[in-house]
This record gives sequence, C-alpha cells and structure tokens, in this order.
Amino acid sequence: MEWSPRAGETTVLAATGVALGLATVVLDPLGRVLVGAAAVLLLALAARDRLLRPRMAAGPDGVAVGRLGGTTVLPWARLQVRVRDTRRWGLRSRLLELDTAAGPDDDGELVLLGRRDLGADPGDVARALRALRPG
Repeated sequence: MEWSPRAGETTVLAATGVALGLATVVLDPLGRVLVGAAAVLLLALAARDRLLRPRMAAGPDGVAVGRLGGTTVLPWARLQVRVRDTRRWGLRSRLLELDTAAGPDDDGELVLLGRRDLGADPGDVARALRALRPG
C-alpha cells in the first residue's frame, strides 16, 4: 500500500503560489517581498509533494518513507507504529509515529507524518500498517 499527499491539495498549493507570484507585480516593494516569499514557500511545498510520491509505502521488507535525501526503509522487525494526539492552542493534531529505536541507547529512526503528508487519517494508516505487518 502507498500513501501520498492528495493531488488536489498539491494542485491548489501550486495554483495559489503562481497567483501570489503574479500578484507581486502590482504591489509595493515591501509587499513584493512578503507576498513573493509566500509564493516561493507554497511552490516549494507543491514541488516537495510532487517529488516525494509516494510519501510512504508498505511492503514485505518494511515501510519505505520518501525524504528529500532519498528513501529510508524501516524494517518490520524493529518498527513500532503509534499515533500521537496533541492539542496546542486549541487545535488538535494527529501524527503517525514510526520508530525503530530498540532502547534508550539506540537512536534508530524516528519518522513523524501528518494527515497532509499521508493524504489520509494517521489513525487509519496505523491500522492498515498493523494489518500488513507480517507475523
């Protein structure tokens, strides 16, 4: 199974970035800097979403996570899957936590992915990963 950001959200990010970039033409110098920075940020996020497809894939060897530095494979034997629910400033956030640390002295790999990264609810993805886990 594979998970990636939704194509529609990526398209909206790119279109908004282009629109903001075009809007810089009619703004004053300070506005150009601020709106131009927002345009660059949105276009960079859209490019990252497009380049890192799929963001996460589960296979017989483990879970492969796409990163800008390459793909990291987290083996099933060491993988711990959890969902973190947090509240900050009145907003609820759910993250899928993939951890390969065997103990306090083992750094392992820690990967945190949110709903936007996965294109699905982290709780649903965690249940799917647990069902796919061999053994």
